[in-house]
Amino acid sequence: MISIFLLIAIVAVAMVLLGSSVRVINQFERGVIMRFGRLRDGTRGPGLALIAPMADRLHKVNMQIVTMAIPAQDGITRDNVTVKVDAVVYYRVVDPIKVVVDVQNYDYAIGQVAQASLRSIIGKSDLDDLLSNRERLNQGLELMIDSPALDWGVHIDRVEIKDVALPETMKRSMSRQAEAERERRSRVITAEGELQASQKLAQAAEVMAEHPAALQLRLLQTVVEVAAEKNSTLVLPFPVELLRFLERSTPSEAAEASQATTPKVPELTEPTSPELSSAPEPATAAFSTPQAVPSSTPEPVNSSTPETVNSSEPEAAPSPNPATVAASRPAAVASSN
Repeated sequence: MISIFLLIAIVAVAMVLLGSSVRVINQFERGVIMRFGRLRDGTRGPGLALIAPMADRLHKVNMQIVTMAIPAQDGITRDNVTVKVDAVVYYRVVDPIKVVVDVQNYDYAIGQVAQASLRSIIGKSDLDDLLSNRERLNQGLELMIDSPALDWGVHIDRVEIKDVALPETMKRSMSRQAEAERERRSRVITAEGELQASQKLAQAAEVMAEHPAALQLRLLQTVVEVAAEKNSTLVLPFPVELLRFLERSTPSEAAEASQATTPKVPELTEPTSPELSSAPEPATAAFSTPQAVPSSTPEPVNSSTPETVNSSEPEAAPSPNPATVAASRPAAVASSN
């Protein structure tokens, strides 16, 4: 009876030792065995792995690609803009022994290196690069993280910048800038369209000037287009040539009307005397407003040799005294000289 219990105990202990010495390693894992704290050569592949109970310890290392999200990092760009940038890192283990021996917690180490590298990239880059040139920044960030990770047995497959958070004031400024740029482009396009339209209109005007019938056809086409809208009012354009004809004929008609309304000035006769006829003829001078001094005792006028004098006064002046006229004429000539 005692032997039976002893046999059962030995079998149980053997089963426990056998269970503790057998390990299952998955396909995506590799095993590193430490015997009494010392690394044994090589790694264990997927499948069953036998280890010495109470002596060996098996460390399983995941060989899959790990995705690590980098928390958003606050930083100031090279052009002094405060931004908040987050990223994601894809890495995998290439050397299980280095991961187990050389670094204590490779996941935490990769995360800290990624955060420091991301801050460094933010400080070295401009805001425009963060927004539009992310491919180059991703490559630079990958190189910065991969350099220390290779010594730990980790390879960085890819690094991506996910989001760049800007302050609200910067967003409003960028929106105003984009709006102004769109407004400038729209104005330039409108101006170019006006220029091309003016050139085509100038060519059309030249053709219509050579062929006046084209203008009449265009006029009729415009009338048809206006009448096609089912309007109760029909608009007939007024020919421009008629306006020009009226403009040319208006000044001549106005001049004729002014001449017709101007009263005729009567002619004045001036008697001639022997003294005046023998005296040399004075130089002709333009008088602004010549007036003859009337005489208190008018004398009869000799009509045999009259001298015509045109005056701008509407009424005829009385006959002047010959002596007074002879005395006033040299004075007037002298004043004009």
